[in-house]
Amino acid sequence: MTGELRLMAMDEDDLAVISAHTQDAVLHVGDMLYQPKERRFILALHRFDWVRAGAHLRVQAGLHFEHVRKAALHGFCQDRAEDILNLLSIVFVPGDAPSGELILTFSGGCAVKLDVECIEARLADLGPRWPCKHTPEHERPAP
Repeated sequence: MTGELRLMAMDEDDLAVISAHTQDAVLHVGDMLYQPKERRFILALHRFDWVRAGAHLRVQAGLHFEHVRKAALHGFCQDRAEDILNLLSIVFVPGDAPSGELILTFSGGCAVKLDVECIEARLADLGPRWPCKHTPEHERPAP
């Protein structure tokens, strides 16, 4: 498999695919930008390439959400631009259809909540892959 990943989400099923591809992506707090006039929220992140998980590769990617009415942060400070976040998941919580909230959950109890008119997201790889030392791991709950 070659080439860069480019995905678009217009519904919850599409969003689940983007969430899977961005699980364990890392980014600096300063790599997030809310553009209220454009109603857009943008993230530049280093995503783990789960398709080639045995190769231990990361790639820089851009992710943006359209039709954003409001953005709220939880558990981290926007003025600490160098702090690192680890993205765990992206989910949609429906409101009055087609609106709702997009919840980006990060490790350590951090989150971003986006109030959106509808789901519209795009993910695109922005450059070559580079090796990383380990595959991300998560603690498994006790039986």
